Amino acid sequence: MDAREAALRQAYDHALRWLASLSDRPVPARAAVDEIVRALGTALPDGPSVPAEVVDLLATACEPGLTAFPSGRFHGFVVGGTEPAALAADWLVSAWDQNCVMRAASPAYSAVEDIAGGWLLDLLGLPAGSAVGFTTGATMANFTCLAAGRDAVLARAGWNAARDGLAGAPAVRAVAGRDRHMAVDLALRYLGLGAPETVPTDDQGRIDPAALWRTLAAGAAGGPTLVVLQAGEIHTGAFDPFAEAIRAAREAGAWVHVDGAFGLWAAASPALAHLVAGCADADSWATDAHKTLNVPYDCGLAIVRDPAAVRAAMGLRGDYLIQADEGDPIDKVPELSRRGRAFTVWAALRSLGRSGVADLVERLCRHARTFAAGIAEIDGATVLNDVVFTQVCAEFGSELRTERVLARLLEDGTTWISGSTWQGRRVMRISVSNWSTTDEDVGRALDAIRRAAAA
Repeated sequence: MDAREAALRQAYDHALRWLASLSDRPVPARAAVDEIVRALGTALPDGPSVPAEVVDLLATACEPGLTAFPSGRFHGFVVGGTEPAALAADWLVSAWDQNCVMRAASPAYSAVEDIAGGWLLDLLGLPAGSAVGFTTGATMANFTCLAAGRDAVLARAGWNAARDGLAGAPAVRAVAGRDRHMAVDLALRYLGLGAPETVPTDDQGRIDPAALWRTLAAGAAGGPTLVVLQAGEIHTGAFDPFAEAIRAAREAGAWVHVDGAFGLWAAASPALAHLVAGCADADSWATDAHKTLNVPYDCGLAIVRDPAAVRAAMGLRGDYLIQADEGDPIDKVPELSRRGRAFTVWAALRSLGRSGVADLVERLCRHARTFAAGIAEIDGATVLNDVVFTQVCAEFGSELRTERVLARLLEDGTTWISGSTWQGRRVMRISVSNWSTTDEDVGRALDAIRRAAAA
């Protein structure tokens, strides 16, 4: 056995033990940062170490400090697990070590990206022929789409942003709902556009179309404008009224982008597709395959109706590169060096099939409804949102009690459920995003919530 094979076998053994522990282990990490540092040691060795021993040290020292994010009982943030075929494919991605930027460099990767991109457009009900770029995550997917939009609306105003930059360019308005995700603001900041103008939202976080009309009408008529809508509000899971909002944006000549980090996947379910009715009339869409589809991290999806628009914003030419006339993966994303992200998406979609993706999305939503029903039965607890997708937002009578319930939950360790502030109220926020979550997992988490509320 050579050094590489021995290291891989060591990693394989540790990975299997980790995955086997998820059904029973406490969800929060058991060791703090300083403990892990001591276990690893801080002195850089003077000479080489045996690779298998390095892997063993890393896994053994870090295991107590790992949070069980892949557990079916993790319901914080919006964190998916990793579907089995996608996990195995991700191991191949590292072993294959492909440069996934050009068709000539890796025909296999480009073929898989083309196929997976077509499947995604079909499943999400988006226009055939749209460009699908595979980014690091939803933040960079939003960045990519809004970059294409920024340059496109400036081009309509007679300004070439790629050649002339932004200094002296016509001002670009960015308009979004008050309850947008902060990743939108971050992407706009990266793009030099600053914070968006905000539009009022309702009690579920949905943008008010009438207010959007008024906001857009108050600006320079026909000026370069980006409108950002949302598929899945982070606290409530609510979806903007796309048909009305997009009509308002079109009247203003705006580019319409949809941030659908986890909610865009409603389109894959016949039972839930009504939530995204009209969404396909936008110009671009961002989502994160790690969330609802459950592929490994580092896999956002930037989808742009007009491939030429994203190519103008993201594409580059290099004398030493071997670039295809029909375009390369490099033309749709910011990075020149990147992983073979489409391999994992292809594996998940091929493994699940159309009905499996729909079942996955519907199962996550069913678990969210179970959480809401169980919490509603707890004395003093109130579910604050209409549970239309995978998010549940609740409070326990007062901010102090809500904080105590959250603290006791983490001490208990059965589940991880995080807090937040929603429309001025301190709340418990539950996100059901993991393919492996079972009815038993939800029952155990609800029992833990009941214990925390009763203590």
